[in-house]
Amino acid sequence: MTTDAGLLLIDKPAGATSHDIVLRIRRRLGVRRIGHTGTLDPFATGLLLSLVGSFTRLADLYHGLLKSYDATMALGRETDTDDLTGRTVSEDAGWRELDREAIRASFAAREGVGRQVPSSYSARRTGGERAYALARRGERPELEAREVTIHEIAVTDIDLPRVRFRASVSTGTYIRALARDIGRDLGPGAHLTALRRTAIGPFAVDEATSPDVVEAAVAEASTAWRPGMAALPWVWRRELNDGERNEIRHGRSVERGDVLRPSGSAPDSSEGSTNPVALYASDELFAIAEARDGRLYPKKVFAA
Repeated sequence: MTTDAGLLLIDKPAGATSHDIVLRIRRRLGVRRIGHTGTLDPFATGLLLSLVGSFTRLADLYHGLLKSYDATMALGRETDTDDLTGRTVSEDAGWRELDREAIRASFAAREGVGRQVPSSYSARRTGGERAYALARRGERPELEAREVTIHEIAVTDIDLPRVRFRASVSTGTYIRALARDIGRDLGPGAHLTALRRTAIGPFAVDEATSPDVVEAAVAEASTAWRPGMAALPWVWRRELNDGERNEIRHGRSVERGDVLRPSGSAPDSSEGSTNPVALYASDELFAIAEARDGRLYPKKVFAA
């Protein structure tokens, strides 16, 4: 691996799309292959994980990581996008009569496994098209409810009609849809007014950098730049010797050997499973393998 391959922790500013940030990083680093592991809406801020160079092949490993947010919603108004960017579809002054304990209880009731209908202006596909494309044409997309897990949710401040809260959720959970549903539970409806992603799995926004100074983050090896095995702290791992590296390089399996427990965790991964396994040498990622029948089979090889 080289210094142009790794993971960048980006603190996305408001107003930019996730694609805008990828283009900005690409220009600044001069690296053609740049990607990210999960979008943030333009009005949202916070942690965006950007994969650089050959690490773009690892995107699927990040999809199951738990995501944490700080958010604010406003009671008494629903919008067609479920957030502050949308058109008002209903208003209800009933929020003035709400009891604060009832508000807290409504949030607490959402914790655990449940089903959620994505926002109409989401990127979910229906009938072969993105839901937001249909919604922008004035059509109403028919979206099925999906199973989601709210690992933790708590109110942090109530200043009616605004309610601030934090939540840690499974992948595929829409925080604006969560605000919409809690507003309906309470009666007067609600929409999301602010959203900041604070963490993805073991990565925190406090360690991230601005997309405008990524060159310095890489050059100075700051906490925002994670090359090699530092990009995969939650993945099981196994160090290779010289002979094993040659076998893996040619696509052949090796003995399972001493697979080490990860230092982080992926809450949505299968309990007790050692898959995937990161194979490394001198702290450089060599391959991603699958453990099966007492052996490790290479699935993605990074060594030349």
